[in-house]
Formats: sequence, C-alpha cells, structure tokens
Amino acid sequence: MSGAARDVLVGTSGYSFKDWVGPFYPAKTPSTAFLEYYAREFPVVEVNSTYYGIPKPTMTANLAKRSPEGFRFVVKLHQSMTHEPRLDVAKVREFLEAIEPLKQAGKYDGLIAQFPWRFRRDDAGKKHLEELRAALPGEPLHVEFRNDSWAHPKLESWLRERELGYVAVDEPHLPGLMPPIAILTTDTAYVRFHGRNAKAWYGPKGVDRYDWEYSQPELEEWLAKIATLAEQAKRTYLFFNNCHAGQAARSAKLMQELLRRQGILAS
Repeated sequence: MSGAARDVLVGTSGYSFKDWVGPFYPAKTPSTAFLEYYAREFPVVEVNSTYYGIPKPTMTANLAKRSPEGFRFVVKLHQSMTHEPRLDVAKVREFLEAIEPLKQAGKYDGLIAQFPWRFRRDDAGKKHLEELRAALPGEPLHVEFRNDSWAHPKLESWLRERELGYVAVDEPHLPGLMPPIAILTTDTAYVRFHGRNAKAWYGPKGVDRYDWEYSQPELEEWLAKIATLAEQAKRTYLFFNNCHAGQAARSAKLMQELLRRQGILAS
C-alpha cells in the first residue's frame, strides 16, 4: 500500500470530555481550551452533542471561530431524527439553522445519522430513510446501522441511488450487530470505531459500552480496507468513539501512525 497519500482524515467522536484531562489534554487544561489543543492533533471532529440537544447557532459559530483554518466538523443528527418513528419538521428546520454558521465558515463536512439497533431493514425503516433524505436535500448525509438486517446484498445500490453514505463500523462481534463491512456509496468513505467491549455492550445503565483500548493488531485489521476505500473515495473519515478516559484520542493517534507507515496518510 504505497504511493501518494490520500485525503484521509482521522479524528474522534467528540472532544469535550473532562476525563481526557491527563490522558490526552495536559493537566489543568480548562474546557475552554480543549478544542484549540485537539485541533493541533487532529484535522476533524464529530460533533456528538447535537444528538442530545440542538444547539443555538451562536454555539456553532463559536466552534467555527475557535478552530483553526482548514479544520472540519461532521455533525451528528439530533435523536428526534433517528430514534423517533416520525420526523419533526420543526426540529429539522431548527437543526439546519444551527449548523449554518459552520457552513458559512467553510468548516462543515456533513451529517451522520446513527440509528439504534431496533431500526431494521423493513418497509418502515426504508421509508424513514427516504423521508430523512428528502428533509435534508443536498446535505452530505452518512448513515450508520446497528442492526445486521441492513447487511443485505442490495444495500449498496439502494443507498447509492438515494445519495446516502454508508458508515462502516468496528464494534463487538455479537449476534445481531452489523459486521465490519466496508463499502462506498457516495464519494466519501466513513468508518467509526466503537471498541469491542462485548461484555458491556448490553450491560446495565451507567456501564460504558465504549470503554475499550484498541491494540495495534486490531487497528491493523482495517488497514487494507481503509486503503481500498481511500483509493476510491475523494475523502475518507475515520472516527473513534471509544471515548472513555481518552482512549479515542490514543486510538486515533495510533491509527494515524499506522496509516503514515503505509503511505496512506501524509507524514
């Protein structure tokens, strides 16, 4: 896997975590300085807080202002759009208004829709995706499935016809979860690393299912897949969601190093 480095961006699913102080951020780093420090190490971040609440445009304008030139944001859809059976048109409108400052700053790279395990490949699921696509015309929209019913031979063509990007996942090898399939359905490739904490995946509330430290061999399993995606895509995103105690940042840094050794990422 040699040759010119591709446009591959590695980051984490969120950056504003108090338990990253020490493991990633220097001791006593105030939360107001997290983004500035993060952006020195990574060129892109997933904004995951938007899943829990739709921010005011002033908040995203502040993100754009505090991040350096060339830094990129991918924004997670609000839970009302992925975890409720019907789309709330007012919520969609509010969400689009919230991300407008990132667009105006030239730092917006699209949306990710993470669906729950109960979201299946049936008529209702496919209808919801089509309605979501129609509600977000022209937006770069990437979809992540948890239920393995979506691992279907027609999935690739179905998503491509609707201009929906597929999100490949690394997660525990448990019955019913999506396997680590890597396909490209738009000009953008996307992979999310959730960790492989099988014991805690369906554990009690309060147990962090994303508490996982990736080993080098585990990440090396993805190198050939990433190289293939990067050869075909205009841009490839790799995001780490194993955010417990700075593990995502460490995993992302290790992945960057492995990709540089392979010539997939520029030195």
